[in-house]
Amino acid sequence: MSAPLVRPRNHRMIAGVCAGLAQRYGTSRRTMRVIFLVSCLLPGPQFLLYLALWLLLPNEKAAATSAQSW
Repeated sequence: MSAPLVRPRNHRMIAGVCAGLAQRYGTSRRTMRVIFLVSCLLPGPQFLLYLALWLLLPNEKAAATSAQSW
């Protein structure tokens, strides 16, 4: 089973979105950050997507406490 998509408390640069995506999809954090930075050179809503993920993805601690309540 794959890891849940959450923003980890450790290894954050800004909000932990790239670290969470890297953890979820099994890549390194550095690779995911480079992919995001390179994608910002292309036209599109990458920055808005990052902000949306920042707001929508739960923190690692919040996700763990909600999972325990079930």
